[in-house]
Amino acid sequence: MSNLIRSYAATTKGGLLEPYEFDPGPLGDEQVEIAVEYCGLCHSDLSMLENDWAISTYPFVPGHEAVGKVIAVGDRVKNITLGQRVGLGWMSESCNACTHCLSGDQHLCLTAEATIVNRPGGFADRVRCHWMWAIPVPDTLDLSIAGPLFCGGITVFSPIVHCNVKPTDRVGVIGIGGLGHLAVQFLAKWGCEVTAFTSSDSKHAEALQMGAHHVVNSRDADQLKKIAGSLDFIICTVNVALPWDAILTCLTRRGRLHFVGAVLEPVPVAIFPLMEGQNSISGSPIGGPVVTAQMLDFCARHQIAPITEHFKLSDANAALDHLRSGKARYRIVLENDLA
Repeated sequence: MSNLIRSYAATTKGGLLEPYEFDPGPLGDEQVEIAVEYCGLCHSDLSMLENDWAISTYPFVPGHEAVGKVIAVGDRVKNITLGQRVGLGWMSESCNACTHCLSGDQHLCLTAEATIVNRPGGFADRVRCHWMWAIPVPDTLDLSIAGPLFCGGITVFSPIVHCNVKPTDRVGVIGIGGLGHLAVQFLAKWGCEVTAFTSSDSKHAEALQMGAHHVVNSRDADQLKKIAGSLDFIICTVNVALPWDAILTCLTRRGRLHFVGAVLEPVPVAIFPLMEGQNSISGSPIGGPVVTAQMLDFCARHQIAPITEHFKLSDANAALDHLRSGKARYRIVLENDLA
């Protein structure tokens, strides 16, 4: 029986994804192999395809929101069993020995392995990872839409935990897109009073349906003035420049503006108002395995799910074009049809 993994890969920067087979070699003692059923398409996949971060290697197999069943386990695998439903996100291995890992912050490990950096990702019939990063998916979650939770979901859930957001807090979510539409749902179910910031009036009604209590235009100075000094926590999920000083005035004393969207330009900040209000600005990547599992349980308990559009894996290039166009509402999932 062939051990070759079938996948879709680009052989050049920005190239089309084409069928690609490779031999993964022997399964590691602490690795699991997952038969991929669905894989989310994230903007980070597009950034890696285009080598925007200058860390891509080719052939490049995208995919870091893969879900499916475990079909093989190494001799030293713990807590994961054959046939178990699991998901794999941005990270596929951590050292589990450094201070960060031993503190439960494996996502901050300095020698961590990313699922699509210098190794093949989940646009394939099978994908491998260290057992710790194969996170069990609760039975009540629909596997066909669960993939985006392993990157987009944990990206916005992790700061809710690590920034100690309380159910009594008044919070803001900047951007109602792939990340923001999940942040609104999480924070509303967390018990917070949620204000959605969007520059698109067409998303006003949708934000309210997702659980937002209020909606403001993020570029309207008058609307921002009306909520000045009212928010304990604002999470920014976009990657564009905004009127940051005006947005910071929306924070109450000891409020926090937290970035999970990779804003491409420096964020100019007036320090004196920041000091006067004892406010803070922070950022974060994804989250560790424990917080990811907590997020999945929270989704199952509160029936939280990403809003998705679906393509076949064989139509990955069309899905990438759809993502490039900015028309995705709000996350894209590819169904494995490598039969």
